[in-house]
Amino acid sequence: MPNYTDEVVILRGRPLGEADRILTCFGRQHGKISAVARGVRRTASKFGARVEAGNVIDAQFYTRGHGPAGLDTLTQAVTVHSFAAKMVDDFDVYTMSAAILEAADRILEAEPAPLQFAQLVGSLRYLARREHPAGLVLDAYLLRSLALAGWRPTFTDCARCGKAGPHSRISLTAGGAVCDDDARSTGAVMYADVDTMRLLWALLAGNWGVAEATDDGTRAAAHRIVSAYAQFHLERGLRSMTVHDQDRSGPGVP
Repeated sequence: MPNYTDEVVILRGRPLGEADRILTCFGRQHGKISAVARGVRRTASKFGARVEAGNVIDAQFYTRGHGPAGLDTLTQAVTVHSFAAKMVDDFDVYTMSAAILEAADRILEAEPAPLQFAQLVGSLRYLARREHPAGLVLDAYLLRSLALAGWRPTFTDCARCGKAGPHSRISLTAGGAVCDDDARSTGAVMYADVDTMRLLWALLAGNWGVAEATDDGTRAAAHRIVSAYAQFHLERGLRSMTVHDQDRSGPGVP
């Protein structure tokens, strides 16, 4: 029976029957893969802990057409990075990782995308090792993965006319910063001061020194803009991020 191997990130899983699980993965060589992992919900399963969402594994699959509904079947899994177990004991880290995986599932396509794969694994590694603040890691991932998908924003020159910045407004429809003239013609815009624009630029560029030198207020302002930008292009918000933001807002949030 034909089979193939790939290094994959487990994006999510859902139950199938009493003991199986359907996995959605993103592979370095094969892009998005849906596969059945048989028996992984049993206590004695040798695969169970290896196929948790957020882990990276070397996997072998039977090719699609042999499993239920034409799904591939996972036949072998060797752990490359066990990120999931290192993130469950920290609420911020866990929810940010869940939001990254949810976003990846929405952004990534069936086709291979090596830069997207590297960006995803790198972001999960940052979270697992606590290398950077969890909120900044999420916002950087969203901006950079959306940029790789073709929705690269600008936080310096005007997205409409190219006029050199700095500018103080962002248009989601225009694709980033806009000058005063274009802000009046692009409809709804969001205000961003110089520090917020600088942070957004740093997150997109991967400049962690600049990003980590910012205060909580600037990070919160940037996060609101990143959330809106992601929701605009993904056509709905990320459930994991909404849960986190509501929890951090305190009781009484609708």
